[in-house]
Amino acid sequence: MERMDPSSSYSEVARHVTEMVQIADEAGFHIVWSAEHHGIEMTIAPDAFQILTWLAAHTSQIRLGTAVVVSPYAHPVRVAGQAALLDVYSNGRLDLGLGSGAYQWEMDRMKPGLKQQDAHFYTQELLPAVRALWQGDYTHEGEYWKFSRMTSVPKPIQAPAPPVWIAARAPVTFDFAIRNHCNIMSWALARPFSEVELYKENFETALKNNPGMPRPVFATMRQTAVYEKASEVDSYLDAFISKTARFENLFKNIADVKEGFPEQVDLSTIAGEDRFNRKELQKNLMFGTPDEVLAKLEKYQAIGVDDFIYNASYGLDRERQKSSLKLFCREVAPAFG
Repeated sequence: MERMDPSSSYSEVARHVTEMVQIADEAGFHIVWSAEHHGIEMTIAPDAFQILTWLAAHTSQIRLGTAVVVSPYAHPVRVAGQAALLDVYSNGRLDLGLGSGAYQWEMDRMKPGLKQQDAHFYTQELLPAVRALWQGDYTHEGEYWKFSRMTSVPKPIQAPAPPVWIAARAPVTFDFAIRNHCNIMSWALARPFSEVELYKENFETALKNNPGMPRPVFATMRQTAVYEKASEVDSYLDAFISKTARFENLFKNIADVKEGFPEQVDLSTIAGEDRFNRKELQKNLMFGTPDEVLAKLEKYQAIGVDDFIYNASYGLDRERQKSSLKLFCREVAPAFG
């Protein structure tokens, strides 16, 4: 969910998100993802499990994934129970995604003193504890959490357990995911296609470094816009640039946030950020006419990307979000079965 200004009510935003997911469900999308963020209007997701439980009640077959539970803010017992309860409510549609979190601004408030680049250590402790709690009584003596013998109530209904995903960028995280039988989700932001290739190389290297481990799913996400005519691109780029100027504020913690709305930063002043020019954005993002988007997706498929995650939330007005998704479902998705 997202609000770029106070003009939209929360009820309107919630209704729109539900309708978008229902469109995806009816079109045969495999999974819908919900993030976790706190105190930020442009990423309204204080509880991914709560959001996905609502969506479970309003869909029939699409799987329901957390992208991600932010490990430093979590507790193994709570995550195990919340995840299992969603699995029960949804009749076995849960995919559990864990990760470090993205915004240093948010981390300074939710986990003061922790640097985002160190947050992956929490994931490394959280995952095995959650899996153990799903199996039965378990006592934990770790660096970040300690608790006496207990178990997860309820237990997931998927056997032997729900699929687990790790949000990965650094090689150490890819290696952890492979060693622990986890699928991998990645996001190249607005960076070039070479960034996706780099993540895929990290994936392949981790597989080689862990012989005998099964090959998991490799997924990657891009902001997506599909439109009938190439001349329509500017309105989509305008929305993306406006939100990105706020996102970079949170990511680098370089401006203020007032009443939940991050201030925009001047992207031209950020060193190395020439990728924000319109020509580069149009090339790097999953923006284009159906034929253009299809050609881009074929490049992802050719390097071995298993799943593509369609990101519709980048400040675009709700009408264009729906028209883009419907056009994608009608003219792009069928080419990939």
